[in-house]
Amino acid sequence: MQKKKDYYAVLGVDKSASGEDIKRAFRKLAHKYHPDKGGDTEKFKEVNEAYSILSDEKKRKEYDTYGNVFSGAGPSGGGFESNFDFGDFANAGGTGFGFDIGDIFEDFFSGGGAGGRARRGSDISVDIQVPFADAVFGTERKILITKTRSCERCNGSGGEKGTALVSCNACGGSGKVHETKRSFLGSFTAVKTCGTCVGSGQVPKEKCEACKGAGVMKGNEEITINIPAGISDGEMIRMSGRGEAIHRGVPGDLYIKVHVPVHPVFKKEGKNLLMDLDVKLSDAILGAEYTTRTLDGEIKLTIPAGVSYGEVLRVRGRGVPVSGTSRGDLLARVIVKTPSKLSKHARELIEKLKDEGV
Repeated sequence: MQKKKDYYAVLGVDKSASGEDIKRAFRKLAHKYHPDKGGDTEKFKEVNEAYSILSDEKKRKEYDTYGNVFSGAGPSGGGFESNFDFGDFANAGGTGFGFDIGDIFEDFFSGGGAGGRARRGSDISVDIQVPFADAVFGTERKILITKTRSCERCNGSGGEKGTALVSCNACGGSGKVHETKRSFLGSFTAVKTCGTCVGSGQVPKEKCEACKGAGVMKGNEEITINIPAGISDGEMIRMSGRGEAIHRGVPGDLYIKVHVPVHPVFKKEGKNLLMDLDVKLSDAILGAEYTTRTLDGEIKLTIPAGVSYGEVLRVRGRGVPVSGTSRGDLLARVIVKTPSKLSKHARELIEKLKDEGV
C-alpha cells in the first residue's frame, strides 16, 4: 500500500486551517506551479488534488477520519462513499483491469473537453555562456536549435496551398468526439476535442506534401537572443512562443539560462563594478596618478596622499548601465603593497622616516 498523502502538507497549512486559509494557500501555489507560467505540472496536479479534498467540507471530514477517500456517484448513479485507496488499487500489479484510475478522472478535469484551455506546445530550455563584459553591457547572441516548428510550406495549416476544407470524418464535423472508458466503477464517457481536426471540424482536402498534414515538422531554427545589460550568472531569459510548435495550438516558450564566468579583475554588485587597485607604499603616502584599464577603456585614477589600505575610490558613471544614459559606478578598493625586500639605501630612508615618527 502506498503511503497516504498529507494534503495539509501539500498546501502548507495546519490541520486547523480555515476554509479561507486553504483557499489562499491554493491560489498562491496554483499560480506558482501553473504549467502555462513555466511551473511544475505534477506539483500543479498535486495541489489541485489537495484543494479538491480540503475545500469540500464532507470530503475533508472523511479524509481527516479515514485518509484518502472518494465521495460521489457510484456505478448505479446512487450515492457512493468509500475510504478505499483507489491509487493503491489501480497501481497494484495483477489487478487485471489494465488501466490507471487516475487517467479516467483526468479526462474530466484536464480541460480536454469543450471550454478547456488551448493546446500548447512544449517549452524548451537551453544554457548559454556569456563573457563578463557582455553580461555587463548587454549583447546579442544567435543560437541554432532543433525543434518542432510550423511547416513553412503550408504555414501550419496542414494542407496544400489553395486546397479546400472538408468536413472531418472522425468527428462528423462537430470538432468533438465521445470517449468511453469502462472500469469496476462503471462506464465513464468524456467529450474530448477531436484529435484529427483539433476541434475545428474541418480538415484540408489535400494534405501538405512537406509535413503530411501535420502542420508542423522538425527542423533547425536560428534564434537571436537579446542579452540585457547587467544580467547576472544563473538568470533566466524567457522568449514567449519560441518553443515547440503544435498544430493549431499555441507554441511553447524558450527559456535561456545565462552563465557568466568569474572575471579575474572585476566583480558586479548591483549596478556597480568592484575591483582591487594595487598601490605602492610611497604612492599611498605621497599621492599619485594611476592609469588603469576598465571594461570599456583606460582611465586615470588620482590616489590621494595618505590613502589607507582598504579605502574605496569611486569613479562615477563607469559601472553597469541601468538605462539608456545612466550607469552605476566603478569602486576601486586600495590595496597598499608593502615591499617584502628592501635595498640598503631604501632601508636607510625608511629608518629616517621612522625617526621622523612616520
